[in-house]
Amino acid sequence: MKRYERLAQIRRMDPYENASEIYRLSVAYEFPWDFARALELALYRTYAVPGIGSLLARTAELTDRTQKRYDDTSLLLDAIVEHGFGSEEGRTAVRRINQMHRSYDIADEDMRYVLCTFVVMPKRWIDAYGWRRLSRHEIVASTVHYRALGQRMGIKDIPATYEEFEACLDAYEEARFGWDEGARRVSDATLALMASWYPRPLAPVLRATTLALLDEPLLKAFRYAPPGPFTRALVRGTVRARGRAVRLLPPRRAPHFARQNREIKGYPQGYRLADLGTRPVPGVRGCPVRHVGLGEDESAAQ
Repeated sequence: MKRYERLAQIRRMDPYENASEIYRLSVAYEFPWDFARALELALYRTYAVPGIGSLLARTAELTDRTQKRYDDTSLLLDAIVEHGFGSEEGRTAVRRINQMHRSYDIADEDMRYVLCTFVVMPKRWIDAYGWRRLSRHEIVASTVHYRALGQRMGIKDIPATYEEFEACLDAYEEARFGWDEGARRVSDATLALMASWYPRPLAPVLRATTLALLDEPLLKAFRYAPPGPFTRALVRGTVRARGRAVRLLPPRRAPHFARQNREIKGYPQGYRLADLGTRPVPGVRGCPVRHVGLGEDESAAQ
């Protein structure tokens, strides 16, 4: 198989009728590393919404059990991608996501926002750092795939097109991003988790590297000192160089799903999808701030 042969295959498919299959090809064959990083940052950015970040801090799911929350998020979403909505695994994953969301008071607009991050952030990441840009077929297919997920989650007024998802995300973040002490603790715990996947002496460098990949609204919301221009240019240039190097490699012949990622560390003996995720936290139904988000159940969609 030649480097662009799978893209040609994707372009011969109907992005509406075959949306999840196209999305699976993009995620598991074309951009497995990029989708993993993009979805990590997509969910991370939801913590900058005070209603989401503060609730996550109160439940302690992403401060005391950070690795488990990361693993469960990845594995639940991965099961839908790998097996499809109609499979037993896909139905179990969606059921667990919905069971967790029903444990909290979550506004539709907040659920809708986190769904937007799943659609928008991978495109932005891959267009900036991938070995090629996403094709229109892949963009449409991703949009249709996550619309299907949102419908199964009972989310109302889901955007219809990628452009509508992007506009929804940008407007929401402009209105809602802000400082919260609990959200900063969740952010710090997440950055520490990402650094923990590598040798300990590298932790300060890895934290600085991650901060260099964040945009200004995120840095401002969490009150992180912006990285210097040299650090930012070096980090982003290195990630772009990785994409150019991947372009020269032979295309992937076997799929790589999120469950195979080295960052998934919590289930060395295996797992059951029905056991993943959180259970209700006594006394926590929602957040005093009006806008609570899917992020509280990033334990769910996570």
